[in-house]
Amino acid sequence: YMGLSIMAYFGDFSFLDDPQFGLPDFYGDGLPVGAYTSLAEDKKSAEEEVREEFLSEGLCIGLPKPDANIVLPYLRSSPEKTKLEKYSKGTTTLAFKFSKGIIVAVDARASMGTFIGSNKVRKIIEINDYLLGTMAGGAADCMFWERVLAEECRLYELQHNEKLTVRGASKVLLNLISQYRGQGLSMGTMVAGIDISTGNNDLFFVDDDGMRIQGDLFSIGSGSPYAYGVLDSSYKYDMSLDEAVELGIKAIINATFRDSASGGVVRVYHIHKTGWKIIHDALDVSALYHEKYGIQKNHLHLH
Repeated sequence: YMGLSIMAYFGDFSFLDDPQFGLPDFYGDGLPVGAYTSLAEDKKSAEEEVREEFLSEGLCIGLPKPDANIVLPYLRSSPEKTKLEKYSKGTTTLAFKFSKGIIVAVDARASMGTFIGSNKVRKIIEINDYLLGTMAGGAADCMFWERVLAEECRLYELQHNEKLTVRGASKVLLNLISQYRGQGLSMGTMVAGIDISTGNNDLFFVDDDGMRIQGDLFSIGSGSPYAYGVLDSSYKYDMSLDEAVELGIKAIINATFRDSASGGVVRVYHIHKTGWKIIHDALDVSALYHEKYGIQKNHLHLH
């Protein structure tokens, strides 16, 4: 087992028998900390001074560097590393354009595999007064980088005396996370908002693989196939606000009923011509499904 071999390696103290142990030469080309003098006149004389200091004050006890050929392959193939980067995630988020703006709807469950951490997570991130982001994948990754995006938007506004467009914000987010591609980052997010100067709304999908897509309707997460089933059957551009809100709620609720990694409550935001507004902040999915969208509880019988 590799773990045992690594322990055995670090437990080998045969280097103590080396006659050069504790002297500067033992550490290779570099000198120990403090061996360098400002504008050293001669490397050899500096080494002699350090040698005399070590001999007079006692040996410097230290461990040799571990062999990279042994340690690095173990770390790269470590089961713990694989678990941290490839854990099962789940959520349901959606957004779509319609005649009155953009509807953004999400669930509120945070899970890691079969473990449910919370049913009250805020998966719609308020970037600023005219931009919203959604959270799917690693909660910490999405939260951190969309907060960085908020800072970048504010800096842009201060430097250029105008607000960054939705298209520009999505590109900034893509550039921020692309540098970590293939390093364990987990993000599948939507950036939605209104361009105040033109009054045009926009919707983009951005993920950690470097994908950035502009569209009219997106659903992201483990519950997205079920949400798409509702959206594809009922979506139309010329809906009223009430119809659009109802569609977003219905899609999320049906997804949470079929997908165990989605659940909690439904949150719905409406992006309009001057910014965004919270329509519903915490609708219980279980109660709504049985009362309004699904079969009644008293119709569930085991035969």
